[in-house]
Amino acid sequence: MLPINVGIAGLGRSGWNIHANLLSQLPELFQVKAVCDPQKSRRQEAESKFGCHCYTSLEAMLEDKEVELVVVATPSCFHSADTIKALKAGRHVVCEKPMALSVREADAMIAAAVAARRKLAVFHNRRYAPDFLKVKEVITSGKLGRILLIRMAWHSFSRRWDWQTLRKFGGGTLNNTGPHALDQALQLFGPQKPSLFCVMDRALSLGDADDHVKIVLKARNAPVIDLEISSACAYPQENWLVMGTRGGLHGTFSHLSWKYFLPEEAPVRKLSTAATPDRSYNADSLPWKPEESWAMAEQEKNYALNFYRDLFATLRQGKPLAITPRSARRVVWLTEQCHRMARLATTG
Repeated sequence: MLPINVGIAGLGRSGWNIHANLLSQLPELFQVKAVCDPQKSRRQEAESKFGCHCYTSLEAMLEDKEVELVVVATPSCFHSADTIKALKAGRHVVCEKPMALSVREADAMIAAAVAARRKLAVFHNRRYAPDFLKVKEVITSGKLGRILLIRMAWHSFSRRWDWQTLRKFGGGTLNNTGPHALDQALQLFGPQKPSLFCVMDRALSLGDADDHVKIVLKARNAPVIDLEISSACAYPQENWLVMGTRGGLHGTFSHLSWKYFLPEEAPVRKLSTAATPDRSYNADSLPWKPEESWAMAEQEKNYALNFYRDLFATLRQGKPLAITPRSARRVVWLTEQCHRMARLATTG
């Protein structure tokens, strides 16, 4: 099967450091044939690395007949419009997160993909993260029992002063880092429509957008999701904490541990209203199984390559998209609800 010819729109952090880097590691699957960026030095760097055609605008790059797939890595506020342009030009699209800044934009993108009969893939690469997959595996195994709460913490203490700190460009922590964590949270939450609590603030950012976000999701027959994404946490907590009726899990992006017990192996207890011995609390002794653990292997660190491997299988072998536009739309819906709740809290 022939490699897929790619055009990258935008050669900034995402377009160059992430997408160009990933694609260069899969030469048997993808070839970077074109790029577009307004900065001459970036175009020259791409031409030197890939020997590709270089353009100053997306419109010009879409005239290049060699390009089969467009990676939209322009600023967030342009994702929807640029994606629709590429789809209407008959190209498949990989859109960086956030997919869109509103559900209305996301719906227009999905409709454009359907009308053009082209594939729209949103770069939720964290769905391939080894720690997330292991958390999902442990939860699905049932070892921890019924899951009561999943706490996710993405903490740091740092200032930013670039374009992604400005609301007019679609910046802010919720729009920038948030889609990664929200996508994972919704995968673990399940198909239910969540009720939502959200607090957003600007603590250290030099722009006017948020850099501190607290989100709680809940619904009947679903675990409570407690998510924090903050640039104002001087004492970062572990990334994962899962509470279940038979055990729990905790850890980081690179190391996880979990333990559980089997109810049938626990001492038989009966409810009693009698006074406890020595006026003490009940003292239980549970037969915990040996603690299990996971550590990220070196070969797992470049997990985002699997996004492109799956995309190749979709475009060349007809396999379904691993990350559907509809699932990405759900992230946009939740993000929009958070922004709406934050505005209401501000205006009273």
